Amino acid sequence: MVERDSRDSRAEEGFEGVGIPDRWQRLWAPHRMAYLKGENRPLRGNEVTCPFCEIPARDDESGLVVARAKHNYVVLNLYPYNPGHLLICAYRHVAELPELTVEERSEMAELAAHAMEVLRNVSNPQGFNLGMNQGPISGAGVADHIHQHVIPRWSGDANFMPLIGGTKVLPRLLDEVRAELAAAW
Repeated sequence: MVERDSRDSRAEEGFEGVGIPDRWQRLWAPHRMAYLKGENRPLRGNEVTCPFCEIPARDDESGLVVARAKHNYVVLNLYPYNPGHLLICAYRHVAELPELTVEERSEMAELAAHAMEVLRNVSNPQGFNLGMNQGPISGAGVADHIHQHVIPRWSGDANFMPLIGGTKVLPRLLDEVRAELAAAW
């Protein structure tokens, strides 16, 4: 039987433990708090404008735009799950897939396929997650403007860091990733 230090059990039970070293290494990611508090996310019933409507008016570098097409554009996720996490956003401000025209939907699918090819060429992921969160209850951070996620995945990318540390390690800066993907596009 392994005996534990009494400080460990007190910390786990919520007693004392604050500032007392224990067996857990803590990694802090305070930059995520801005997103959790609503930065860059529209609020229902508020005058805050939609970030996905504002991005196309910016230049590609400052907007993190990788590519532009007729009905949609491709942008790096400002709060990525992995390096190269892309969003395919419709230019039109609509919330759900059925609201898109056939042309808009078809182009979105073509851009997702091309994004996968570009990401494979640039960073050699072993797989992808593709998806759309339709509505606030589904987890959509910007529920009122349709967008599709293209997330490159590698073996071990979901290791102990997000599970225990509550932190995702991203080894590259967004502007570097955007420039590399835009050049390969």
